[in-house]
Amino acid sequence: MASLKSLRDSTEGSALAYQQRIAQLEAENERLRKIRDALIQRVESGVDHKPDPYAAFEHSVILAEQVRERTDALNQAMDELKVSNKALNRTRDEAETARQRLEDAIESIADGFVLFDQDQRLVLSNSRFNSYWRMTGEDIQPGESVDEVRAKAVTTGLIVEEYNGSAAEGGVFQLSNGRWVQMTERTTREGGLVVLYSDITDVKNSETARREKALADKSRLLQATVDNLSQGVVLVNPDGRPEIWNDRFLNLTGLASDQITTDCNLKALMAGAAVPLLHPGSARRGSSQYLEQVHRRIDGTVVEVKTHPMPDGGFVNTYTDITERYQYAETLEESERWIRVVTDHVPALIAYVGADLTVQFCNKVYEAWYGRGRSSLLDMPLDQVHEPELYHRLMPQVRQALAGESVTFELEEDDVRGSRHYMLRSYVPNRDVRGDVVGFFVMIRDITDRRRTAMALEQAYDNLERRVKERTSALTGLNNQLRQEINERAAVEARLRDAKLEAERANLSKTKFLAAVSHDLLQPLNAARLFTSALQEHAFGPKAENLVRSVSTSLDDVENLLGTLVDISKLDAGVIKADVTAFDLRDLLNNLAREFRQMADAEGLSLDFVPSSAVVRTDSQLLARILRNFLTNAIRYTGSGRILLGCRRQRDHVLLQVWDTGPGIPEDKLTEIFQEFKRVQSAARSGDKGLGLGLAIVDKIARILGHEITVDSIEGRGSVFSVRVPLGRLDSNATKEETVFPMPAQDMDGARIWVIDNDLAICQGMQTLLQGWGCDVLTAVSLADLDAQVQVATDRVDVILADYHLDNDEIGVDVVAAINARRQERVPVIMITANYTNELKQDIRDRGYLLMNKPVKPLKLRAALNHILQ
Repeated sequence: MASLKSLRDSTEGSALAYQQRIAQLEAENERLRKIRDALIQRVESGVDHKPDPYAAFEHSVILAEQVRERTDALNQAMDELKVSNKALNRTRDEAETARQRLEDAIESIADGFVLFDQDQRLVLSNSRFNSYWRMTGEDIQPGESVDEVRAKAVTTGLIVEEYNGSAAEGGVFQLSNGRWVQMTERTTREGGLVVLYSDITDVKNSETARREKALADKSRLLQATVDNLSQGVVLVNPDGRPEIWNDRFLNLTGLASDQITTDCNLKALMAGAAVPLLHPGSARRGSSQYLEQVHRRIDGTVVEVKTHPMPDGGFVNTYTDITERYQYAETLEESERWIRVVTDHVPALIAYVGADLTVQFCNKVYEAWYGRGRSSLLDMPLDQVHEPELYHRLMPQVRQALAGESVTFELEEDDVRGSRHYMLRSYVPNRDVRGDVVGFFVMIRDITDRRRTAMALEQAYDNLERRVKERTSALTGLNNQLRQEINERAAVEARLRDAKLEAERANLSKTKFLAAVSHDLLQPLNAARLFTSALQEHAFGPKAENLVRSVSTSLDDVENLLGTLVDISKLDAGVIKADVTAFDLRDLLNNLAREFRQMADAEGLSLDFVPSSAVVRTDSQLLARILRNFLTNAIRYTGSGRILLGCRRQRDHVLLQVWDTGPGIPEDKLTEIFQEFKRVQSAARSGDKGLGLGLAIVDKIARILGHEITVDSIEGRGSVFSVRVPLGRLDSNATKEETVFPMPAQDMDGARIWVIDNDLAICQGMQTLLQGWGCDVLTAVSLADLDAQVQVATDRVDVILADYHLDNDEIGVDVVAAINARRQERVPVIMITANYTNELKQDIRDRGYLLMNKPVKPLKLRAALNHILQ
C-alpha cells in the first residue's frame, strides 16, 4: 500500500513539473514574439533610422534565424509536453487501478483496517472497521485524528473493557456487543500509522472455557485428595463458612453429613461438637506458627487439632487421631517406670554418663552414695558429682570408655562417713547408629567384704605358714602347742569358710533377684514391642515412621541388653537346667543357616552351610544358643568375606564349628574373651551395643552341658569356634504325640483369635498388632472375663493366645484346658511365658501346645500363626 502511494505521488510530481516547463516555454516564446514584432515595426516605421538595404536584410535574416530556432525549440517542447501528458495519463490510470485494488484488498480483510497519514489523520478504513460504529450511531470520517477516534470510542460506549498486558502484542478490547478485538499498530515509512482490529472472541471464549475446566478439574482433584487423607480437614473462608471438608473430619468431630453445608456458620455449628474449631486469630500478634491443641473425646479417642491461616483471611483446620500414639507414649512411660524400679532395687550403683560428662541417669543407690544431700544428680557434671581427687583418679578410665573401650577396674574411695570401701567399676561405651560413642554405662559394685575376706584369708595363710615353720623347728617339745595351733587354724578356716559362704550367698541372692524379676521386667517390654510393631504396620509420614523405627531399635537394644543380663543371672543362679535328649542335627542346623543367612546378606557377607544328619545327645535349645552366639560374633566382627557353619564327626563325638574371615584374635586373648564384660576389639559393624557377655554365656552353658569349647584364630585371617557334642541314638520305640487341629482358612484375614492375659497393656498391644494383620481379636484377663463376652463352648475361634501366669494364682494351661473341655474340637493354643525352665517346656510340649517366650517377636508370632492356620 505504501509503494502504491509513493508511485502515485511520484507520477503526480512529474506531471506537475512538465506543466511548469511548458508554461515557461510558452512565456519565453511569447516574449520573443513580442521582441520580433517590435523590431520589425521599428525597421519598417523608422525613416530616420533606416539602415542601408543590405544591413537591413542581414538584420532580418538574423532575426528570422532566431525566430526559427525559437520556433523549433517551442515545437520540441510541445512534443515533449505531449509525451509527458501521455505518460501522465498512463500513470494516473495505473495509480487509479492500484488504488482500486488496494481498496478491494482492504475490504477483503476479515479484520478492521484503518490508515492514518503522517499527521495522524484518517485516510482510509474498511467496512469491517466501520461496522463497529453502526451500533453507536457515529460515523468516522476521513481527516479525523487518532485521538479523536479514541475519544469517540470511549464516549459512545463502544469499548466496555480494555486490557493492556505485557504478554499481548497490542491492546485487547471488549466491545459493547460482547465481542473481543485485539488492536495491532504498525508505522509506515512516511510516518503514518496502520491499525488492524482482529476479532478474538472465539479464542477468548475457548480460553475462558479451558480455564474454567482446569479450575473444575483442580477442584475435583483437591476434593479427592482431601477425601483420601487419614486426617480430618476443613477449609474455612474469611466469612467463617466451610468450603472443603472430608468424611474423616465429620467422624472425628461427631457432625452428621447433612448438618454441614457451604452456607452454614461453621463456628456456630461446631459449638456442640466433640472437638473445637480453632481459629488463627487466637495466636499472638505477628505469630506465624501453627496453633494446636490435644482433646480427649468422651469415648477415649485422643484428637490433635491444628489450624493455620490462609492468605485470603480464611484458615485450615486438621484433626488427627493420635490415640495409639498417646497410648504408646503412656506404655513407654510405664516401661521406663518399671526399668527404674528394677535398677533402683539392684544392689549396685548404676548410672549413664553422656559424652559431655554429665550424669543423664542414675539409680537410687548411686544417688544415695554420691548425692551428699543434693536433690538430684541428673544433668550434673562428673567434676561436681565426685570430689576433685577422685575425679582426677577416674579420668584415665573415663577417657578409655569414651574412646570405645570397655573398662573394669578396682578403686578405693571413702563414703560420706569417711569409711574406706573397695569399689569394682565397669565402664561400657554406648554407640549410636554410626558407631560414634555418645556416652557410657556405669556399674559400680561394693566389694569391700570380698576384698577384706580375701585379705583376711591371705593374712591367715601367711600367719599359718609362719606358725607352722616355727612349730616345726620345735616339734619334739611342743606337741601340745602344735595341737593348739592346729585347732586355731581349724577355727580360722571355719571363720574364713563362713565369710566366703556369706559372700557367695550375697552374690547368689543378687543373681537370683535379677533372674526372678525377668517376668515383671519383660511384661512392659513385651507390650512396648507389640505397640511398636503395630505402629510399623501404619503409614504416618516419613518423620513419624523414622521416630517409630528409632523407638523399635531402642527397644531391641534394651531387650538384648536386659535379656543378656538376665541370662547371665539365671546361669549364675542355677535356674537353667539341661534337658538332654537325642535328636537329629538336620533341622537345628537348617534353621540356624536360614536365620543367619539373611543377617549375613544384610551385612554384605556370604554364609555357607554344610548340612549334617548326625544324631547327638544334648539339650537342643542350649546347643542352639551356643551356635547362635558363635554366628552372631562371626557376623559382628567380620568386615568382609565369608562365614562357614558345619560339623565334623570324630569317633563318638561331633565337632560343630563356625569359621569366619574376620580380623582374628591375639593368642594371649583367647582365654580372656570368655570372661564377662571382656571385648578384645570393637566390632566391625557400626552401632554395636553388646556388653561382652556372649562368649561368657557360651562358657557357662558349655559347663552345664559338659561340652568342650575351643577356639583357634590367626590374626588378619580369621577364627574358628568349636563345640564338641557326644553322638547319640534315637529311640525307635518313642512315639511323638501329634495334635490334630481343625483346618482353618488359608490366610490370616478374618481369623478369630482369643487373647488371654492379665496385663491390659499387653492385651491392647496384641489386639492392635493382630487387627493390623486382618484378624478378628477378642481379649480377656481371665476365664470369667472370657465367659462374660462369648459362648466359650460354641462360638468360633481359630487360635488361643494365652499367658502362662495370670492373676489370682490362675495359670494359662488350666484356662485353655477348661476351654477345650467344653468344646467338641480342640482349639490350637500358643502359650506365652517368661519362664524358661525345662520342666515348663516339657509340660507345654506334652499338652500339644506351642510355646513362645517373652518378649514376643512379632515376626515369629506371625510365622507361628500362619503355620497353625495353614
